[in-house]
Amino acid sequence: NGLTNADVTSFAVSGDYLFAGTGSGVFLSTNNGANWTAVNKGFPNAQVTSFAVSGDYLFAGTTSGIFVSPDNGANWTADNNRLTNTLILSLAVSDANLFAGTFGDGVFFSPDNGANWTAVNNGLTNAPVNSLAVSGANLFAGTWSGIFLSTNNGASWTAVNNGMTDTWVESLAKTGANLFAGTGSGVFLSPDNGANWTAVNNGLTNTRILSLAVSGANLYAGTVGQGVWRRPLSEMTLVKRSAPQLPSVFELQQNYPNPFNSATTISFTLPLKSEVSLQVFDALGKKVAILVAEELPAGLHRVPWNAADLPSGVYFCRLQAGKYADTKKLMSIR
Repeated sequence: NGLTNADVTSFAVSGDYLFAGTGSGVFLSTNNGANWTAVNKGFPNAQVTSFAVSGDYLFAGTTSGIFVSPDNGANWTADNNRLTNTLILSLAVSDANLFAGTFGDGVFFSPDNGANWTAVNNGLTNAPVNSLAVSGANLFAGTWSGIFLSTNNGASWTAVNNGMTDTWVESLAKTGANLFAGTGSGVFLSPDNGANWTAVNNGLTNTRILSLAVSGANLYAGTVGQGVWRRPLSEMTLVKRSAPQLPSVFELQQNYPNPFNSATTISFTLPLKSEVSLQVFDALGKKVAILVAEELPAGLHRVPWNAADLPSGVYFCRLQAGKYADTKKLMSIR
């Protein structure tokens, strides 16, 4: 109620306040999501990708940089001094340290609320960092290649993905000893700092998860096109491990976001190992990009496409996998 954009890409909790980030700015709820109000004074016309809370300050990562509010979203100002990449995908706070995950340049570290930034990427094998989470001395990064752990403020990173059947991680949330990861195949839970993961998707009919947040006794999940879902934490703290489930059909999914500004993601499923061709054509039928041309294993696959060097307009993505073929229309708008 009051949430006018159902594509919720980020959450934050500060006391009794629950914040939701969307393509239409920031929304605030003071009653556990029953009602929402827009809080966007001074905020840019940009997609909200992430939040972080440090004391009285609320930080918002967007596709136009980082913005900070000292008054629960009533007013916003830019906080981008010396940040060399302003396409922000994720934020996290550890004590007085602020971390920012970017599209294309990994993780940046600031010890002074964004006044100065330094890249900290040793061991990160995939630069786009969709999500960050802090647990004590542990810093977790969710990327297109899974989850990475740093125990030294980002100076070095190690992969921690055992049991993750989908390693395209969009979001992370931490509560107590439990770490949750949101992916295109639902929510995964680790009770041991990422050493082991289990799917916890009972009752979730839309498993394309963009954001997660813990508030009180509940875990909230923001999805693609179906708004916010909620589940009690008590239902997920003890789970039975099950065998990974592979896709049952070939499917080319609609890219997300669509329309998009400069970058989008194309997802597809393979029920078995296949020779795959994924290409993009313009409206005149001219091939403008070859994204995949190789044999891939069964499973869910996601491929980023950056069209920043191409003009706005309609494009077509074609997937060929064995005898399966399908095409989706993509719309680039700037």
